[in-house]
Amino acid sequence: MSLATFAPAVAEITLTVAVCVILLVDAFAGERRRRLTPTLTLLALVIGAALTVYYGQVSERQVLFEGMYVADPLAVVLKLAGFLFVAVALLYSRAYLENRNILRGEYYVLALTALLGIFVLISANSLLTVYLGVELLALSVYALVAFDRDSGVSAEAAMKYFVLGAIASGALLYGMSLIYGLTGTLDLGTLASQLHAPLNAGVVLGLTFIVVAVAFKLGAVPFHMWLPDVYEGAPTSVTLFIGTAPKIAYFALALRLLAQGLAGTEAQWSQMLTVLAVLTLVVGNVVALVQSNLKRMLAYSTIANVGFIVLGFVAGTPDGYAAAMYYTLVYVLVALGSFGVILLASSRGFEADRLDDYKGLHRRDPLLALVMMVLMFSTAGVPPFVGFWAKLRIFQVLWESGHLWLVILAAAMSVVGAYYYLRVIKLMYFDEPAGELPAARRELPVRLALGLNAVAVLILGLLPGPLLDLCARVIH
Repeated sequence: MSLATFAPAVAEITLTVAVCVILLVDAFAGERRRRLTPTLTLLALVIGAALTVYYGQVSERQVLFEGMYVADPLAVVLKLAGFLFVAVALLYSRAYLENRNILRGEYYVLALTALLGIFVLISANSLLTVYLGVELLALSVYALVAFDRDSGVSAEAAMKYFVLGAIASGALLYGMSLIYGLTGTLDLGTLASQLHAPLNAGVVLGLTFIVVAVAFKLGAVPFHMWLPDVYEGAPTSVTLFIGTAPKIAYFALALRLLAQGLAGTEAQWSQMLTVLAVLTLVVGNVVALVQSNLKRMLAYSTIANVGFIVLGFVAGTPDGYAAAMYYTLVYVLVALGSFGVILLASSRGFEADRLDDYKGLHRRDPLLALVMMVLMFSTAGVPPFVGFWAKLRIFQVLWESGHLWLVILAAAMSVVGAYYYLRVIKLMYFDEPAGELPAARRELPVRLALGLNAVAVLILGLLPGPLLDLCARVIH
C-alpha cells in the first residue's frame, strides 16, 4: 500500500499523532504545560488543516481501506470546517478554563479525539465505520461534560447524557444489525443498490431504529430530552464545543447513512423525518419562549434549528441535502459566536448565563452587545445576515419538492422564534442593568476573533453565493 493511498486520510492521521504528542507533552512538561498544551493544540489544528488542503484534496469520490473509508470533496470541506470551528471554540474557551482551575491537558486531548470521531463519521463508507465514529465522538463528549469534577450539576448532566446516549447507541446498533442481517453487507454503497421497494418488515424496523438514533444525536423532538439539561449543566466552554462542531458530524451521519446508504428507503425515512421536523420546530420554538436561562434558551434554539436541518432531508433531493449542509455550517458559525459572548461575559464565580445578566450590556461592553445583536438577528433570520439565506434556502427546496404546508409551518415558527432572539437585543439595549455585575474580560485575541466571527456572519449574508455554490457543488 503506497503513501498516496493514505493521503486522503491525512486529517485523521494528523489528529491521531497530535493526540499522542500532546498527551506526552502534558505528562512531562510540568508547570509549563498550562501554556504549552493549548498552543500545541491550536498549532496541530492549523497543521492538520494545511496538510488536508495540500495532500487531502480529491477531485472525485474515492473508496479506500477495503471499502471502509470514502474520500470526496464533501469530506474535505466538512473536515476543514471542523478544524476551523474547533480551533475557534478552543480559543474562546481558554480563559474560561483558567478562571475555573480546569485548564488541564485532558480537555484538549478529549477535544481532539472528539474531532477525530467527527472526521471518521464524515468519511464513513461502512456501517462499522459509522458506529466507530459515533462512539468515538460520544465517549469524548461524555467525558467533557463531566470535566468540572467539583460541579455536581456537571456530573448530573454527564450521567443523564451518558445513559440516554447509550440507549441511542444501542438503537443505532440494533437497527444496523437488522439491516446487515437482511442484506449481508456493511458497505453503504452496496446497501444503496440492494435496498429498494417493496421493503420487508425487518428492513423497515431496522430503519426505524436508525432514524431514532440519528434524531437523538441531532437533538430532534421527542429525542431531545438530554439537550437542555446538558447545555445548562456542562461548563460553558463544553456547551460551546458540543453545540457547534458535532453538528457537522451528525449532518454527515444523516447524509452518509440515510441519504446515501439507505437511499432506496427514502420514501419511508422521509415520512419519519417529516413528523420529527414538525415536532422539533414547534416544541423548540415554543418552549424557548419561557426560558430565563440563556444557555437553556440557546439549547431550545438549537432544537428549533435542527428542525430546519431535518427539513432539508425531508425534501429528499440533492438540493435539499445541500441546503441542509449550508444551514448546518451557518448555524455552527453563529452558535460559536453566541456562546463565545457568554464565555467572555463570564468571570470567576459568575457564569453570565441568565438573561437578566445581559440587561444594559451595551453600556458596560458595547462590543459584546454589538456582536450578540448581530448573532441574534442572524439566528432569527433577519436580512442581510447569513441566517436569512439559510432559512430561505430551506424554504426554496421544500417549495420545489412540493412541501408547501411545511414551508408555511416553518415560516410561522420562524416568526415565533424571532421573539426570543429579539428579546435578548431588547434586554441589552433598552433595559436598565440589574445591579452591579462583574466586567467582561478584555482578552484582545478573543475579542478580535469574536469580532471577526460577527463580521463573517454579515459578509456571508451580503455575499451568500460562494458558500451556497460550494455546498451545492460538493453534494451533487
